[in-house]
Amino acid sequence: MEYGIAIPTWSDCWRVVKRAEDADFHAAWFYDTQLLNAELFAAMGAAAVKTEKIRLGSGVLIPTNRIAPVTAAGLATLNALAPGRIDFGVGTGFTGRRTMGLPAITRKDLTEYLRIVKGLLARETVEWDFEDRRRKIRFLNPEANLVNTTDPIPLHVSAMGPLMRKLTAELGAGWLNFLIGGDASALHEMAGMKAVWADAGRPASSLSATAFVTGAVLAPGEALDSPRAKAQAGPGAAVALHNLVENQENGADLSGLPPFLLDYVARYREVYLGYQPEDARYLTLHRGHLMFLRPEEEALITAELIGATTFTATQDALVERIRELGRAGYTQFAIQVVPGHEAAIDDWARVFERV
Repeated sequence: MEYGIAIPTWSDCWRVVKRAEDADFHAAWFYDTQLLNAELFAAMGAAAVKTEKIRLGSGVLIPTNRIAPVTAAGLATLNALAPGRIDFGVGTGFTGRRTMGLPAITRKDLTEYLRIVKGLLARETVEWDFEDRRRKIRFLNPEANLVNTTDPIPLHVSAMGPLMRKLTAELGAGWLNFLIGGDASALHEMAGMKAVWADAGRPASSLSATAFVTGAVLAPGEALDSPRAKAQAGPGAAVALHNLVENQENGADLSGLPPFLLDYVARYREVYLGYQPEDARYLTLHRGHLMFLRPEEEALITAELIGATTFTATQDALVERIRELGRAGYTQFAIQVVPGHEAAIDDWARVFERV
């Protein structure tokens, strides 16, 4: 299994990526959440020139943040700065769209977007619908070597539901899975992805599957909700509630959740309904998303919730949990690094040495 970090992108996060590279991490994934974090391609560009071997990926890019030709040019530019080290991770949009009050884009729109980006990177002339007209576009002077369209840029798709997993298999793309439901859920989701992969006629050995997790490595005797553990893992536990409460407000049926989690959702919803303005509660709900806990969240992010939704445990326990993911078929384990807690990279490196 390979190991990576995931980071809520900030302007000089290349320093964290370099630290991960020095600790022999395989990859760094950058979030594309414009109103929360720094600009994706700018931060990745800095990391590209400051590192030598670690892979750099968008984790994940949101199509509506950039028209397809801009994304293709951005990826090709990064590929010139870090040849053969760029990964194109993409999804229909969670936080980056919800921070603007928008739902995820459709599978159809994502498929069309990928057709255009992939075609441009292959130096093809593609047809593109824009501003009510269909036009032909392509890179006009690739021979000038201003960008790199020669070294491959692997595609990875964030696929949480069955239709998106089917698309991932159809494309033969890497699978990005954000784990918030515990180990049993992670194994169940992998079994489902393997079945879809096989149905698409692809050999099991070709499935690239990255598990994105939040969590903390506990010292012996340290509590799940110690200040340090809560700072590193708590934002991940809170995101589970952000997602569930917002889904509930949009009519989702949560009755299948465990009773203890339904209780947390009900309590968090009381907090959520106090956010202002009423027609834009998302402006507060997603503040600090995957970076820090807001004061009103602190009491709700308990040891129980952290234990149920994150990879927070002692080194011994984490070694076995990661081994189990590897046995199930996950090929990369990517731990989120919270700003201000970069030393966690060293904690996780010691765990990975034992796996």
